[in-house]
Amino acid sequence: MKSNHNKFILTGLIIGLIFAELDETVVSTAMPTIIRDLHGLALYGWVAGIYMLAATIFMPILGKLADIYGRKIVYLSCMGLFIIGSIICGLAPSMTVLLIGRGIQGIGAGGLMPLAMVIIGDSYPLEQRAKIQSLFGPMMILPQLLGPTLGGYIVGHINWHWVFLINIPVGLIAALVLGFAMRESRGEEKKTIDWLGSSVLTLGLLSLLMSPVLVDNQGYAWSSPVIVGMLIAGVLLLGLFIWIESRVKEPIIPLHLFRNRNVVVLSVLVFILMLGLMGGISTFPFFAQNVMGLTPTESGYLMLAFMAGAIPSSIINGFLITRIPYRNLFITCFTLPVIGVYLLTQLGIHTSVVYIVISFFILGLGLGALFGGDNLIVQESVSRDNSGIAISTVGLVQSLGTTVGLSVFGSLLAKQIKDGVSSMAGQLPAGNAEHLMTGGIPKGLSADLLLRVQNVFVDSFQNMFMIAFGFIIAAFVTCWFLKKGVLSSKETSA
Repeated sequence: MKSNHNKFILTGLIIGLIFAELDETVVSTAMPTIIRDLHGLALYGWVAGIYMLAATIFMPILGKLADIYGRKIVYLSCMGLFIIGSIICGLAPSMTVLLIGRGIQGIGAGGLMPLAMVIIGDSYPLEQRAKIQSLFGPMMILPQLLGPTLGGYIVGHINWHWVFLINIPVGLIAALVLGFAMRESRGEEKKTIDWLGSSVLTLGLLSLLMSPVLVDNQGYAWSSPVIVGMLIAGVLLLGLFIWIESRVKEPIIPLHLFRNRNVVVLSVLVFILMLGLMGGISTFPFFAQNVMGLTPTESGYLMLAFMAGAIPSSIINGFLITRIPYRNLFITCFTLPVIGVYLLTQLGIHTSVVYIVISFFILGLGLGALFGGDNLIVQESVSRDNSGIAISTVGLVQSLGTTVGLSVFGSLLAKQIKDGVSSMAGQLPAGNAEHLMTGGIPKGLSADLLLRVQNVFVDSFQNMFMIAFGFIIAAFVTCWFLKKGVLSSKETSA
């Protein structure tokens, strides 16, 4: 890069990222109104599902395009797609059109976060970048705090269409600031795009990622022939993709990345974490409401204890990661999630709010090392020509872990609660035994029956966090396989 106005670049990236993240929380708040207006209850789950599918599938492709054609043009194109998708969603007359818009938004979102990290990497020296990237994760708490309030205000005082249309001026401002400030020079060597590999990768990921979406939204069981067939097809297609990549001149995901120790270890680490933790964390408000008696708002804000630990941890790690071996840093930090998850395995009917706050705070303190730290290590472990696809590949693996973890743990929790209350189904109001996961514990139960149902919830969440405890132990062990070096600019070449 040359003639960079780094402060303007950073401002443009922050505006774009915060509003892309804000869109998700605002849309979630507005969804009941949107569903009612568009008569789309049957497609409710697909609004988030389509967005996630598009973002995850196109993440590595956009990362590779940025390595070939330059970060600026691809990032601005992603912002353009996000704006176009917002316009389509905002003007949608039906759920079908809304889903098309969400898919286009998702494609754009798939490039915004990983490419922002790459652009910062190209614009700032290592020590400055470590401090900046350590703030990006905590900065994403703003959408979580503001989203529900902003979404409720827009729906209540204007209309739901502006939940999407508000992205247009904000996106344009972010794009104009970045477009003005960023100057980029590229080599003259012409590179080709591996269209066959891209197509096979897209089909493979689609087959794998559609499986949990169908389980969540269409009622399929994980053991059903359709889901098993899709999973097998996805694995076979990814095998074919690897074969293709080993033979083309310019692969979408260069296989030599997987000979890079840090890339492999961090990919395994984020996959294990997202697979094992996201299900328990995302469903915890359900425990808080039904067992602890908190309101939906209180249970949501209870989760902020995690961010209260993650923010200072991330900032401190941003200063330390260029001064001490990052393996030591990760090993030390990851002892804390082991403690935090163990505390959550001890949940009971009389668990206090203070206990939960402490548990999530400890969990956040430990996982704060990942806020920017993983991207930074990946960037400095590969050549500049591969930084876009390297970061996008780790992001892809993280998204896969999150998607599968949310679905598998959600299905497991629902089954355990359903099995647990089956013996007392005759004592519950009609239909409630089958719908406890969506409707919660019904009102008006006798004290004895309420206690028994709550015990079912406690046992189910204890089992889920015991499984998560196994995953967090595996993540801790994985940290020991990182290289022992201290980060220095372009530490190693892939």
